[in-house]
Amino acid sequence: MSQNQQITILAIASECKGIPYLLEAHRQGARVLLLVSEEAAHNPDWPMEAIAERYIMPDLSKQPDVTFAVSYLARTEKISRIVALDDYDVATAASLREHLRVPGMGETTARHFRDKLAMRVQARDEGVLVPEFTAVFNNDDLHNFLQRVPAPWVLKPRFEAGAVGIRKLHEADAVWQAVNELGDQRSFYLLEQFVAGNVCHVDSLIWEKEVVFAIASQYGTPPLAVTTGGGIFNTRTLAPDSESSQVLLAANENLMRVLYQVRGVAHTEFIQAEADGRFYFLETAARVGGANIDRLVKAATGVELWQEAARIDLASARREAY
Repeated sequence: MSQNQQITILAIASECKGIPYLLEAHRQGARVLLLVSEEAAHNPDWPMEAIAERYIMPDLSKQPDVTFAVSYLARTEKISRIVALDDYDVATAASLREHLRVPGMGETTARHFRDKLAMRVQARDEGVLVPEFTAVFNNDDLHNFLQRVPAPWVLKPRFEAGAVGIRKLHEADAVWQAVNELGDQRSFYLLEQFVAGNVCHVDSLIWEKEVVFAIASQYGTPPLAVTTGGGIFNTRTLAPDSESSQVLLAANENLMRVLYQVRGVAHTEFIQAEADGRFYFLETAARVGGANIDRLVKAATGVELWQEAARIDLASARREAY
């Protein structure tokens, strides 16, 4: 793409997020199109001055409706990049990139950052330390896991964000009851050994397979504990020169490599197990962390993750250095 060619970014948003991204893209001269869910469309926080066109759909995950709609839009709009502003939009954005041959993360890699089973399998197969887990497709595999791995366990939906929908179970009979109640949805879950410990997160920027910025933090109360037991969500940055921070940054860099993240932003969680003190990979997402984590990072470092994500996409589109 030449320096003078108009860059058009299609932003997909199930929720009102990523405002600094939209503002930065607009500031740099990109044409910003917003494909937004009906529920989030009329949020007054959207920077309409930065949005050239807004398109509203009832459900941004419903296929083939979204592909039909965006393909129709592509008849008159030459889309340069597609960005997901919410975790629930990552898979949709990847599918659209594949269909329209727009550069960026495709469906296979998106699985590593959206599907909690896929990311665990890929990480484990590449030697990354993860808690014991199993898919729940096969009865024999599930039975053997329950016999081999001590309770408690957590039953996790593969495609929910954060701690949404996670159940902590203490008896094998409770696990069987839970998976059987899922019916046809059973295959969309996994079972994992519950690991007690401090949950940490690394927020990072990646450019051409290299982590160019990363900061490690630790939750005051693990997200699962807040979701299931209540309380106030909080997190704090770790001292950059601390041993924990150094171990986390190295683990995150290795993880981005084995999950094939080429460029963009990532929010990754690890847990330091009480039992052995080691850091285990929990999950990752190809997005800016929620719950105002971007504001924490900006206050601590001056780096606005959403803004930098826009700069990365624009540099890639223009074939410039970031």
